[in-house]
Amino acid sequence: MPDAQTHAENVRLSAAKITAALGGLRPKLALILGSGLGGLARLVERPVILPYRDLPGFPELTVAGHVGQLILGTLSGVPVIVLSGRKHFYETHDAYPLKTMIRAVRAVGVETLFLSNAAGSLRAHIGVSELMLITDHINFLGLNPLVGPNDDAFGPRFFSVTDAWDPGHRAKLKHVAKDNAITLHEGVYVAFRGPSFETPAEIRMAQGWGGDAVGMSSVPECLLARHCGMKVAGVSCITNMGAGLSAESLTHAHTLENAGKGAAAFEKLVLAAVKVL
Repeated sequence: MPDAQTHAENVRLSAAKITAALGGLRPKLALILGSGLGGLARLVERPVILPYRDLPGFPELTVAGHVGQLILGTLSGVPVIVLSGRKHFYETHDAYPLKTMIRAVRAVGVETLFLSNAAGSLRAHIGVSELMLITDHINFLGLNPLVGPNDDAFGPRFFSVTDAWDPGHRAKLKHVAKDNAITLHEGVYVAFRGPSFETPAEIRMAQGWGGDAVGMSSVPECLLARHCGMKVAGVSCITNMGAGLSAESLTHAHTLENAGKGAAAFEKLVLAAVKVL
């Protein structure tokens, strides 16, 4: 785990490498692709690929479905940064690689972070392979990536997350989905740490809290992005019903398979949404 000075230097060096690779592009939007949704990366026009391993302080990924590449280019003619893969907090206790990734893209001028993930549905009307717009979250990870000394160069010690998932961007995504005949549910995302899937009792608890989908990511990225002044939007691809809500067997392979089934709608939504976010 690096000290604050090393972390700040990693952010600076990574941002410099990204800026050099961008050429004349000035993206204001970055997207993080979740499990089974990495296929969107193939749609990036004139891509420039930077492996995470070449960016100081970036995460080293270990989970299937997460490639570990930063891709520069355009989607629907809009300059973007696509982050293909993330490090989950069931893999590590160290928040610094994720901090470096988020803060580096902020340092090159990104203003909005679009998060995607694979999630389990807590509601019968939100079906498998459908999409859910994240309206709010419940952090049940047992951690916050900003615990520890605050670095005022990146953001304030205390900050509001009342509008963590930006209301203006949510409204735009709803309009895009309607205009393109894409089913887009809305709901609250509950983040568990994993790596085990939730028990039926935990699913009932999350339902009682007002949750609509459950997963193992996205909340830390949201918090880090909001801390350094970015707006955040997010969509879950529903890959299964929560434990006890169906007879299906929950496995990571099952997650990837069903994310793939929802990928076409996700890609269609993103290709239209980048024009308005």
